[in-house]
Amino acid sequence: MQMPMQISLEEIITMLLSRVETLALNDENNKTRFNIVARILYKKGIITEQDVVDSVKEEHWMLKELGMIQEEPGEEVSVAVAESVLQWIRGDVDAIKKSMEEYDKKVKEYAREREKKSSLAVASTDVLHQLDRMSSGKKGGSKLII
Repeated sequence: MQMPMQISLEEIITMLLSRVETLALNDENNKTRFNIVARILYKKGIITEQDVVDSVKEEHWMLKELGMIQEEPGEEVSVAVAESVLQWIRGDVDAIKKSMEEYDKKVKEYAREREKKSSLAVASTDVLHQLDRMSSGKKGGSKLII
């Protein structure tokens, strides 16, 4: 009888991380290829800005019909998504940089807001025992959850 093959957890994690890295590289490669082909078609006039807007709307419609989203976004959202796609197709580096800076500001602002909100603090066991001793003389005993 053949012994079952044993693989350590570390080996499994290493294999999975390697696979994720390969998938990420493949995804970037596909994005680059798409951008190149889209730029060629845009420069030749085969793809227009209205084509991109219409395609974004059609994509939202399909996602709704497939049950992947509950409702189609409004006109403003479709135009904003199309504009984002067009920035890459046009190769508009300045607009892309500006969008990235705005996104970075929003993320930092969100992080600051999250820090300001109340959070759950965990007291050390010494502090919990001290509080327990202070309240032990009262009716009902300890109120601590450990």
